[in-house]
Amino acid sequence: MNPSEVLLLAFLVGVVAGLRSLTAPAAVAWAAHAGWLNLHGSRLSFMGSTGAVVIFVLLALVELVADKLPNTPSRTAPPGLIARMMLGGLCGACFAVAGSQSAVIGALLGLVGGVAGAFGGYQVRTRLVKMFKVPDFVVAVAEDVVAIAAGLFLSSRF
Repeated sequence: MNPSEVLLLAFLVGVVAGLRSLTAPAAVAWAAHAGWLNLHGSRLSFMGSTGAVVIFVLLALVELVADKLPNTPSRTAPPGLIARMMLGGLCGACFAVAGSQSAVIGALLGLVGGVAGAFGGYQVRTRLVKMFKVPDFVVAVAEDVVAIAAGLFLSSRF
């Protein structure tokens, strides 16, 4: 895989983190554990541990439920946005390292992708709810499916 492709994937996994902050690291941890992403010998090798997989998957499941609750704050509010940026950065760095690129550049691209995914996902979700005149829950579940599928698809490219 050429460097441009690796860095594009780092940005895109950040976009997934912008949609669902914990789905991206759950997919990355799963991929590293399964051997799809080679993080061995790097500071990010912990992502392939059984503990990381269990923790991120459980947290992602909690997030999928919490996202549907009426009192859940907006993803663009500072706490949620910061989480999406940091976790997008972590996942982008993992992709960059697995693709033999700079972890710092991968992290920056993942961080930017997290911002793009948060704001873009918010806009798409609110517009789809209005356009199709369906409850937010319906679009939120579809967004869950997109985030999970995209996270696993991107992670399997290595």
